Amino acid sequence: MATSVEATVTAVPVTAGRRNRQQVILVLLAVLVLVAGMTELAVGPVGLSLPEVLNGLFGQGSASENAIVRQIRAPRLFLALAVASGLALSGCALQGILRNPLADPGLIGVTGGATVGAVATIVLGEALIQGLSPAMRPWCLPVAAFAGSMLVTGFVFTVSRRSSGISVATLILTGVAINAIAAAFVGAMVFTSDDRQLRDLTFWSMGSLGGANWTSVAITLVIVGISAIFMLRQGSALDLFQLGERAAYHAGLDVERTKRRAALLTAISVGAATAAAGPIGFIGLVAPHMARLLVGPGHRMVLSASALLGTALLLGADILVRNAVPPAEPPIGIATSLIGGPFFLWLLIRRLQGGGNA
Repeated sequence: MATSVEATVTAVPVTAGRRNRQQVILVLLAVLVLVAGMTELAVGPVGLSLPEVLNGLFGQGSASENAIVRQIRAPRLFLALAVASGLALSGCALQGILRNPLADPGLIGVTGGATVGAVATIVLGEALIQGLSPAMRPWCLPVAAFAGSMLVTGFVFTVSRRSSGISVATLILTGVAINAIAAAFVGAMVFTSDDRQLRDLTFWSMGSLGGANWTSVAITLVIVGISAIFMLRQGSALDLFQLGERAAYHAGLDVERTKRRAALLTAISVGAATAAAGPIGFIGLVAPHMARLLVGPGHRMVLSASALLGTALLLGADILVRNAVPPAEPPIGIATSLIGGPFFLWLLIRRLQGGGNA
């Protein structure tokens, strides 16, 4: 089977010039991420020069420089890297499986499940949290969000399973239903919450990197990193999916196994990202599509470009919100929505004008 897949994929000619162009674009995107990362470390209410940032990173600066860089901004930078990469790769994989560039990682209900877990903890979990040690209490919300995303994933897979395999249509429709139920649950919790709970709920639901610390960063990086390794190896399979499931099957691809793997990896990455930073919209939609515009339709390049573009977009949005109205910090979800909303409308209009073939 694997031989047939490789033979089919490698039979598609890729000129040396196009390959070189794609590699140059990836290098430029990596440089863009590096520049955005250094800007994230340098820019803020307390501005730092490049030498001060480097000294702070290696613990060679003053006490204040070391604290600002190593304890506040660096965790935020690496959390943005993990969250953006996970969302962008998940969006790319889901769009490839569904053969629809307008698909979003939240489409199958993963984000809705994470939101239910987090909101339930904020509004209903006070009695349970009071019985835990102070060291364990901050972990209740991200653990509940991750558990909610995993439970929803298991439910969606169970409902979508048929004797012939997983029905993509049922998968999407179940996700839509889960999202509607989650929205109703959140509305009920908003109605019953007090002022403090309402503030916490509202702030979390808009997404933020402000709560980053090295422990949460390490956990998120490990989960998303392992998922990313497997996702980056799915390029050939996702290319075959663009021919249709029947053609991919006859080319030697295990279609059902690929769908299960892509959906599971999407759920794990999005669940971990949402648990760490809250729901951050449009990164999983915008980054893959921009990557296709830059490097073409081949998923081997699109996956890598999506991760880099998603990271650059999220870092840019974070730099924007941190410096918009200092010392206040608007939720990062506002910035990503301001970027992603118009882009989504442009995609939709372009798709309609193209007769649905965009």
